[in-house]
Amino acid sequence: MEEVAEQVWAYLQPDGGWCLNNAGLIGAGERPVLVDTAATEARTRALKEAVARTVPHGPRFVVNTHAHGDHTFGNRFFAGRALVVAHEAARAEMALAGLHLTRLWPDVPWGEVRVELPGLTFRDRLTLDAGDFPVELVHPGTAHTSGDTVVWLPRQRVLFTGDVVMSGATPFCLTGSVSGTLAVVEGLRALGPRTVVPGHGPVGGPELLDDTAGYLRRVQRLAAEGLAAGLTPLETAREAGPGPYAGLLDAERLVPNLHRAFAEAEGAAPGHPLDVETMFREMVEFHGGLPACAA
Repeated sequence: MEEVAEQVWAYLQPDGGWCLNNAGLIGAGERPVLVDTAATEARTRALKEAVARTVPHGPRFVVNTHAHGDHTFGNRFFAGRALVVAHEAARAEMALAGLHLTRLWPDVPWGEVRVELPGLTFRDRLTLDAGDFPVELVHPGTAHTSGDTVVWLPRQRVLFTGDVVMSGATPFCLTGSVSGTLAVVEGLRALGPRTVVPGHGPVGGPELLDDTAGYLRRVQRLAAEGLAAGLTPLETAREAGPGPYAGLLDAERLVPNLHRAFAEAEGAAPGHPLDVETMFREMVEFHGGLPACAA
């Protein structure tokens, strides 16, 4: 747990690579809010213990910033006392995907995880009555997924972005949108956050928004060049490589990001379904093997 403002903590799982997501805790009065859970039973139990050491009682709300299992599989360990909240599209995506993540990485000791769907959904904005100060949930548009939620604390100027923004890790738009993320990042910048808690990696400030935008603008440029040259997304990724972003974790995400950028350049709408299985296989091929997903 890292305290980022009064009554506000970020729960960090270094180094922030695949499945090592961040969570957040907002200890607002008698109704604390937990932002996301974790991928495996063991990691969620560690999170639950950290929460218990930080606030006198467990969370009354669990907010899922999006549908992916590393942020949601631990819902079941808080359900009962806590109400799970998410965007309506995230709930639909969770129901459709099920435990698909466990099939991509079958050797991970996932434990007794299951899909615990949100009991409350919203469409555009929702303010939680958490106690001492407002906790604003905002659907910023299609970015990392079509059902993203950011959590904004206007009094503290703290922004929990989910995987719309990552820190030290490669952005990922496989089920979302490259152009949509760029538009969302500009909207988040307009909020004027002082502290940005990303979905993966260390806490930062508005510079994390700049880093995300810079990477995705490069992806768009590479897609335009690849299309003009008659290359596929995988061929484009091999020819270009990670370039100035070689220092980011999970550079293999360039392949699915290029698939998304190619599709958008050819007229596909943000969030339009793509062949996820094919893109994952190509990503593994580009990486030279299955990327590690932390136990």
